[in-house]
Amino acid sequence: MSPWLETYLTPSKSSLQFAAKTTLAMLLALYIALWCDLDRPYWALISAAFLQIRPMSGMVVEKGICQIGGTLIGALVGIVIMAFFAQARVPALVALTLWIMFCTYGSSLLRNNFSYGCIMGAVTAMLIVVIAAGQPGSIFDIAVARLSELGLGALCATLVSALLWPTRVKDHLANQADAVINQAFTHAGQRLEAGEDLAAMQQSLTASLEPLTMLETDSQAARYEGPDGAGRIRVTHVLTRRTLRFFATLGALYQLLHDHRERISAPLQQLASEVADGFRNAEHVTGVPAARQQLQALRKRAHTYADTQLDPLQRRVILALREVLGHAMIMLDAREAIAHPGRKQLRGGSLSWHRDHLVALLNAGRAGLVFSCLAVFWLQTHWSNGQVAMLLGTLFSAFFATRDNPVTICMMFFKGMLAALPSAFLFGHVLLSQANGFPMLAMLFVTPLFLGLLGASNPRLMGYCLAFTIFNILLTMPGNGMDFSFDSFANRAIAVIVGLSAVVMGFRLIPGLGAPIRRRRLIGAISHDLRHIDEQPLHEAESRFSGRMADRLLQLARHDDMLPEDHRHLFMIGLNGLDLGRSCLRLRHRLDAAATPVRDAMRHLLATLAAAFEDSAHGRAPRGIQAAGQALDDAIARHGGLEEDARALIEGLVERLDLVLERQAKVMAERLTPTPAARPA
Repeated sequence: MSPWLETYLTPSKSSLQFAAKTTLAMLLALYIALWCDLDRPYWALISAAFLQIRPMSGMVVEKGICQIGGTLIGALVGIVIMAFFAQARVPALVALTLWIMFCTYGSSLLRNNFSYGCIMGAVTAMLIVVIAAGQPGSIFDIAVARLSELGLGALCATLVSALLWPTRVKDHLANQADAVINQAFTHAGQRLEAGEDLAAMQQSLTASLEPLTMLETDSQAARYEGPDGAGRIRVTHVLTRRTLRFFATLGALYQLLHDHRERISAPLQQLASEVADGFRNAEHVTGVPAARQQLQALRKRAHTYADTQLDPLQRRVILALREVLGHAMIMLDAREAIAHPGRKQLRGGSLSWHRDHLVALLNAGRAGLVFSCLAVFWLQTHWSNGQVAMLLGTLFSAFFATRDNPVTICMMFFKGMLAALPSAFLFGHVLLSQANGFPMLAMLFVTPLFLGLLGASNPRLMGYCLAFTIFNILLTMPGNGMDFSFDSFANRAIAVIVGLSAVVMGFRLIPGLGAPIRRRRLIGAISHDLRHIDEQPLHEAESRFSGRMADRLLQLARHDDMLPEDHRHLFMIGLNGLDLGRSCLRLRHRLDAAATPVRDAMRHLLATLAAAFEDSAHGRAPRGIQAAGQALDDAIARHGGLEEDARALIEGLVERLDLVLERQAKVMAERLTPTPAARPA
């Protein structure tokens, strides 16, 4: 069934509740704004709508705080700009352009609701400077009015979210954790079977990384839902770390079991197959205790497996199987602790995130260019509705910049805007002009808004339907002194079309970094972290590396999805980088307290591995790994500090990493070498 028919003919209970809650919050904000005779009540409506997009109580509170904080800072900046340039419109617009670029830059580096706060800082300053340009004596009054309108919308959204069909961030986190673990166990079964279906492995891994990234980002809002929120945040960090370790170990196991199968004994291969079946069974059982019971028996089986007679490489296999099962047990504990923080005491520090400053600068430049073009057009035409076009240019050029496909989203919004034109004219002008009193106004004005919000509850239709809702508000602009003339409506419609068209053209002219550049930058970022992995305390290095790699793996997976199947290699590079980083951290864990010559030899090995990773990612053969590993082994033999068994494990680890990077160099050399053109017959 078409998503449109499914949404509007058979709406789910949650969709109806979302539409009803958001509509009620907007009506409440509109009524209070009209009663208080605010200048622009429609800003309170838009504020309430944006806050209810994700209607979980903690999320609404966090977004409201970020919105009000960004609005307050933007208002102060707008006042400062006008204090210096009240009589100089062009310098004021130049300063405003720089502020918008700065806010867009910050929005590109920050996450979720804090990114939204940066955007609101840019929008508020723009409104104050542009509106006050014609009435410089009322700058402070304009700033207070903007704060009042946006604050009213945030307050109404928070109140309705808490009182009417409340949903909690903790339930959302539990669902995301389930998705992470189920897909991770599916991926484990595929990896340990050492099959050839790389597309299925990538699909299951991406399906686990996406909710993991969302889980880590959204968990910050749990702090607003009671004293257990801080515990859920810490447990989420534990789940993120352990899941990444889980994937890194699985990637290493796959290469050993698949590429060097002849060196692995039959009993060890059988144990790996049993563990794969155990993960598949654990995925389909109901409840954490049952899944833990499934894996506990396999963990005991792996720990009782005799490994004293195995060579170093096979000992790495059995050790990796034990690590995978250990990580899986802690992942299950973290899942249970997210739902019930008091039952499990798990602690984990906050994570660092990957930030690409070049992408942020590009987004800032695009936003500044879009606003500058609209500002020049406004100055040259003295158009009264030019501020609406500048508003849309400022808001959406920053809002869409952090999305994966901004041009596609822009076109979805453009289509939603076009659908809003006849709707706003019919309901917001023809019918609303005959209304008398707030009940009649509410009944007519709310009808298209409710329909738009009902469609926005479906993620596949959100771009169209959210735009339909927002542009119905902007084209109608409800207030105590509404103008129902056709020329007023036509002016607003043209302003909306011009503003959104400028955003679309901005993204088409400056689409962002191309895939080859982003690939090189992601590889360079991984290499940089590997080169500096020994410069920080161990727990800080682990948090920094694990958090950034979650982002990078997801970005590399998305790049691979856009390439032909026989050219997908970026995600393999990311997995190998994650595996290499985890191995380097494991070496540090064992040798950070060793004698100085041993630590120096370890640092030389880590630098060699980082250089070898970068070489192999560009198709060049890695060099010096075995020599650096032998130098480390000699230093340990001379200065002590490790038992013979631990030395054998390190030897197996170095050999395995050398094999992994050699394979990566071979694959990349084949895929980066251009195919000779076919000769004519």
